[in-house]
Amino acid sequence: MKLLNKVAFITGGSSGIGLETAKLFQAEGASVILVGSNRERLAAAGEELNGKALLVRADVRKVADIERAVEETRTKFGRIDVVFANAGATTVAPLEAATEEYVAENVALNFTGTFFTIQKTAPIIAQGGSIIVTTSFLNTIGYPGLSILAATKAAARSLVRTLGAELAPRGIRVNAVSPGAIATPFYGKIGLPEAVLSEVAAGITQRIGLERFGEAAELAKAVLFLASDDSSYTTGAELVIDGGLTQF
Repeated sequence: MKLLNKVAFITGGSSGIGLETAKLFQAEGASVILVGSNRERLAAAGEELNGKALLVRADVRKVADIERAVEETRTKFGRIDVVFANAGATTVAPLEAATEEYVAENVALNFTGTFFTIQKTAPIIAQGGSIIVTTSFLNTIGYPGLSILAATKAAARSLVRTLGAELAPRGIRVNAVSPGAIATPFYGKIGLPEAVLSEVAAGITQRIGLERFGEAAELAKAVLFLASDDSSYTTGAELVIDGGLTQF
């Protein structure tokens, strides 16, 4: 029960890493606020959490939605102890195909959404609280067609350092978890045909030291470490969970 009586606010929580983390947080004693933009997926996630999570339909691309989600949380719980800024998505776009709208959409979802999630939750985060941001293995390697996603995740990594320093006087820790290739719905949403996606997955697997994709539950355990007092002297760090993809 590493999060007993803690209040955890999770964006991008209706599937994949976010949902697995919500399940683990709940099992470890936390009250969970699940934020997602899709009504049906959010409702299904709520059922998987035994109907005990506070479900908030909100789009992190819209600051007003984030503010509303935080206000609902403040009204019910009065505070937040853990923020997992996990929302993010993209589609593949080569250099010549990236439009102004595409770039703006990716920045809004993967960077400014993260920034404003932290900004709007910070006033009610308790002393000694923890913020965890999802970055990506794309921080450190180049992969064709994902330039904007990589740039936004690198920017989020920078936020972890700067906001970690800014919030340190309040005892609030800010860290990142950097997933490698994880078996989640994310890869099914990037806009590649199934045959191409299988080929890409096979190519990535060959580069992974442990020779397999990771599981969302494995990421959730890393997030739990950063959320709990087990990491009480860790801030500004990025915990890489990629099976060796960026190490060898």
